[in-house]
Amino acid sequence: MRKYLIQLEKVLIEGTNQTDRTGVGTKSIFGLQERYKMSEGFPAVTTKKLAWKVMASELLWFISGSSNLKDLKAIYPENRIWDANYEDYSKRTRKNLDGDMGRIYGCQWRNWVTAEGKIVDQLQDAIDLVRQNPDSRRIIVSSWNPGEIEPEQVALPPCHSFFQFYVSNNKLSLHMYQRSADMFLGVPFNIASYSLLLHIVAMITNLEADEFVHTIGDAHIYLNAVDQVKLQLKRDPKPLPELHIERRGQKEIDDFLLEDFHLRKYKHHEPIAAKMAV
Repeated sequence: MRKYLIQLEKVLIEGTNQTDRTGVGTKSIFGLQERYKMSEGFPAVTTKKLAWKVMASELLWFISGSSNLKDLKAIYPENRIWDANYEDYSKRTRKNLDGDMGRIYGCQWRNWVTAEGKIVDQLQDAIDLVRQNPDSRRIIVSSWNPGEIEPEQVALPPCHSFFQFYVSNNKLSLHMYQRSADMFLGVPFNIASYSLLLHIVAMITNLEADEFVHTIGDAHIYLNAVDQVKLQLKRDPKPLPELHIERRGQKEIDDFLLEDFHLRKYKHHEPIAAKMAV
């Protein structure tokens, strides 16, 4: 993950001081891109520990189409990464939400509502296109719905805004655009999550997972995490691990369980804690 560290250092050194909605403040750069070849190993951060089950359970939650925090906890009870956003959303709406997070990723991926009231399963449609029309340039899933980003509609407007699949020579690639990226806390999760999604879709479409392309709009480091970033940059990255997915005859995107995903030969430095800005 040296590529990620180069980006992290660039933002730390070259980033300009910006105000933000959380009040914490950031060092920020606009416009970064990196490419991660799956043949080089699974792109899990090694200069600190990646919370593997937290990341993978969140992805399965998105895939399920759910927007309820209780469903995330049902997949992995120890996943708390959305708790602070849920508490903030509850305070804003002043409602008993009973776990509802509003129109977040899963809803938009699997239950996009058109102006006519039609439900669109974008993720399944994308998988169908990969299978049936792999040369299409329209294999896109959008999380960003301008009609559903108001504070009372969603706990957090999607940061990773949309992604696109690309097929060439029986290999599948995924390109994700992220409007806003917390380089220390969020980006290692985002890289791992979309790389895992790439592997899952490649598996059920009988293709080889090739490359994850990550484009970032506002790439930032929160000012309360600068010391943690400096500590991480002092560490030497270790060899990338290997991804293993248990094969149980899964044929569709909804057939996977948390227990199916394993990181093998994952060597990493100690975790580095930081407070999430909300």
